[in-house]
Amino acid sequence: MPLPVGKLPAAALARLLGLCREDARVLVRPGIGRDAAAVAFGNQVVVAKADPITFATDRIGWYAVNINANDVACLGATPRFFLATLLLPEGKATEELAEGIFRDIAASCEALDVTLCGGHTEVTYGLDRPIVVGHMLGEVARDRLVTNDRSRVGDDVLLTKGIAIEGTALIAREKADELRDALDAAVLERGRGYLDSPGLSVLPDARAICGAVLPHALHDPTEGGLATGLHELAEAAGLGIEVEAEAITVFPETQALCRHYRLNPFGLIASGALLAVTAPADTPKALDALAAAGIAARRIGRMTPPERGVTIRRGGQAEPLPRFDSDEVARLFA
Repeated sequence: MPLPVGKLPAAALARLLGLCREDARVLVRPGIGRDAAAVAFGNQVVVAKADPITFATDRIGWYAVNINANDVACLGATPRFFLATLLLPEGKATEELAEGIFRDIAASCEALDVTLCGGHTEVTYGLDRPIVVGHMLGEVARDRLVTNDRSRVGDDVLLTKGIAIEGTALIAREKADELRDALDAAVLERGRGYLDSPGLSVLPDARAICGAVLPHALHDPTEGGLATGLHELAEAAGLGIEVEAEAITVFPETQALCRHYRLNPFGLIASGALLAVTAPADTPKALDALAAAGIAARRIGRMTPPERGVTIRRGGQAEPLPRFDSDEVARLFA
């Protein structure tokens, strides 16, 4: 059977990752819920990430830099160097199109103090839109590396900002024409602006937390939304998670778009929010540091024994949290 659009099913991906050889210098290996790789170089660690931008067409250079930088930050590292593979569609590629994407990449790198240091560009057969595959390298001291296997039962789960920032911006931008007569113009304008405010970057969030405490885990919920991000976080830790539905901020523009298209906001691509796992004694310090940086955040749940799975509590009743192996935005665009 053909696979659905989006991430590979977790079981299939785990089987494929089992084919990878091991090396003692690789401190964070490929795995479900692991945002990037970490390779030891003495007391320093190089953190490496590769991620394509496939849903968006507008500002894809900006997406590519920020999405890859987010995953590097989730290991406690500072993004330093970016490489981009730019694939342009046959019959539609122009020098103006390429220049626009390059300018977007360059401006995004400048904003994050990242150097564009290489990549590849070509016109590719069989594409109907441009695709950017980003590769980000970062660095962190070995004793400050954040790995998602430190979580313990009883740890707190925090969420910054709210959901689903990227999905809201993506739908408001890509579906602008058909939404013009369906939703209030101010709602659509605010939704389109989500790329910049609240914004997709979680670097400030990660820096604030890591500056105050050493978190037990950080995770950037992307495809599959917050729900899949929580499942990935639990799987990486070998534990369960229970979250409170009322504690999770769903932005009003997100709610409006999801109502219109009958989408579940918990399964909508959620870059821009950061999940953090902290020891209960460290939680106030982390929340205070985020508040001092002007970043909204809340405790939304806790880590539980693995046999309890990943659950969401609504009105005092706990139920299994669904997992969206195909993102809601992929279902919409399909």
